[in-house]
Amino acid sequence: MARSFVLTLSCPDRTGIVQAVSSYLLRRGCDIREYRQFDDSVRGRVFLRTQVAAGHEVDLDEVSAGFEPVAADFGMDFAFFDDRDARVLVMVSKAGHCLNDLIYRWRAGSLGADILAVVSNHRDLRPMAEAAGLPFVHIPVTPDDKAEAEARLLKLVDEYRADLVVLARYMQILSDETCKALYGRAINIHHSFLPGFKGAKPYHQAYRRGVKLVGATAHYVTPDLDEGPIIEQEVIRIDHTYDPQALQTVGRDAEALALSRAVRWHCERRVLLNGDSTVVFR
Repeated sequence: MARSFVLTLSCPDRTGIVQAVSSYLLRRGCDIREYRQFDDSVRGRVFLRTQVAAGHEVDLDEVSAGFEPVAADFGMDFAFFDDRDARVLVMVSKAGHCLNDLIYRWRAGSLGADILAVVSNHRDLRPMAEAAGLPFVHIPVTPDDKAEAEARLLKLVDEYRADLVVLARYMQILSDETCKALYGRAINIHHSFLPGFKGAKPYHQAYRRGVKLVGATAHYVTPDLDEGPIIEQEVIRIDHTYDPQALQTVGRDAEALALSRAVRWHCERRVLLNGDSTVVFR
């Protein structure tokens, strides 16, 4: 039961969509508190995010079932979400800057999510997780047991009833099967030098080329490595005085900022998939 909730939807563009949605919510005794719409003229689709409040408790399953005829009439893909904080699992390897930032925002109440546990293929960040009162789950990964490790991960997702998995500098490539199982509910972060500077020491490569911008990209995880729908990007201008270590420091700042925004917007149901891209109602 809920007193406030969010409706998100997308459908082919045509007249009457707003009237149909608002009329249905009015009949349910609900009040629209925030309404955002984007008309994609290229793809011919409309995207909506509506934040709703009610003076009474609402059964979202019942509300969703009642909305089905409206959705069928307009060809809508839709979902109703209650206003609770999303449940999040964070995955890391050895670098702790993104995890540290997520923990800070979570404890400050500005992340819009409830971090449940930290999962890692190394033990390096156990002290950081446990200092924050978070369970730390060590799942080592080797070429011989990669499938078993991913099966354990998916089991944890089910056990924790996680709404979102955040790869906060988790330095393992997930299998196609795991990416598909987590489609639309796993976010990754990486430096934006890709695909230009691949492999080891990208910041050293960037330094040698004299780059003037350092950035980071937060995106949904897909089987196409580092090519999932982009949620957020951060860019910081630099100059010739930045050595590789300074570049890496700036890059970590960019990664933490882009990832935290992407997580918050996803958890607030502000991100809608639009083919290979996204609509983000910030």
